[in-house]
Amino acid sequence: MLFSIGIILYTLGICIAALFNEKARLWVKGRMGQFDKLAEAFHGDEHPVWVHSASMGEYEQARPLIEKIKRENPDIKVLVTFYSPSGYEIRKNDTLPDYIFYLPSDTKRHAKRFVQIVRPRMAIFIKYEFWYNYMNQLHSRNIPFYYVSAIFRSNQYFFKPFCKWFDKQLSKASGFFVQNKESEELLRSIGIPQVEICGDTRFDRVYAIATQPYTLDFAEQFKQDSKLIVAGSTWGPDENLLAQLFSKLQGYKLIVAPHEISRKAEVQKTFSGFKTVLFTEATDETLESAEVLIVDTIGMLSKIYKYSDISYIGGAFKTGLHNILEAAVFGVPLFFGPRYSRFNEAVMLVERKGAFSIRSSEEMYDIIRHFEEEPETYKATCDICRQYVAENIGACDRIYNRIFST
Repeated sequence: MLFSIGIILYTLGICIAALFNEKARLWVKGRMGQFDKLAEAFHGDEHPVWVHSASMGEYEQARPLIEKIKRENPDIKVLVTFYSPSGYEIRKNDTLPDYIFYLPSDTKRHAKRFVQIVRPRMAIFIKYEFWYNYMNQLHSRNIPFYYVSAIFRSNQYFFKPFCKWFDKQLSKASGFFVQNKESEELLRSIGIPQVEICGDTRFDRVYAIATQPYTLDFAEQFKQDSKLIVAGSTWGPDENLLAQLFSKLQGYKLIVAPHEISRKAEVQKTFSGFKTVLFTEATDETLESAEVLIVDTIGMLSKIYKYSDISYIGGAFKTGLHNILEAAVFGVPLFFGPRYSRFNEAVMLVERKGAFSIRSSEEMYDIIRHFEEEPETYKATCDICRQYVAENIGACDRIYNRIFST
């Protein structure tokens, strides 16, 4: 009851925020008439595999598993739901799933109606999506549901004495496919045995991208004979550091892909001391002469990393580190800020010295200079990143085999 009241209050808060905030407005607008749209799409005999992702990052984790399901079972339909507009709005026209919807808010009435209409054969939740009423509805109807690429930490509320009531909800899941040993041990410590270490499906996703043959003409034209730093998913503190760094470097060019492209004017201002060009305004001439290329469009970053000699991943000064595996798969040294401890792959690569957590442009500059002075160290660092990804591919196949063999 308290959980449902909390969801109602949260939804009310978003509705109020929608008066002032574009993202909240999309959240509300996208759910208008949702159940009528669901009823038009589903007639009771589709029984799709339902895959839920909070946002874009989780969908990238889900994608290799969806591809596997569709490849092995062409007659099975796949429904994808998103919680956040930043996932739905970008992928609403994706042709891989058969259906794409927003997830209605997790009230008892919404969850019951959603499951009644969709009637999924199973549900797959990616990483963190623990929705109390949806879990109840699936369990009460004997519909198996799984958690994929899940990761747990001891400071999460599931493992606190006051949240024992939610542990019972977790125990209703058909299986947890977790990323590491700590997650397995934590779940077993609260009486949940249906857990298996299978790794992170993001490795499969980035490996699939990296092994596809492709060229990006604009990236080649921009880079030419220079060394290239690609900075992805950046925020203001990241860009300020990079601007300070770039003023000291010789023989480098820089591509910056801000996490929110609506900030492009702010990014341009930060790099106003350099010859800068926006991707959407670039010509052959401006690409060749520019020092800094700002990517003000979505969907290309994972492929741009291919052209980097050094990659910087944003977020670790502000909201938390963004996806580092998209860069690591190409075997280049990685740099990011200090807030990375919640990201297992970042912790592992820092320990192996394939990635570097830095707090200032001076720190990053000193490491780059060291690479230039000792090319063998640079090569060894590249090999560490490449090998780490190679060691961890295969989670998708392991998870698929467990789910579809039961």
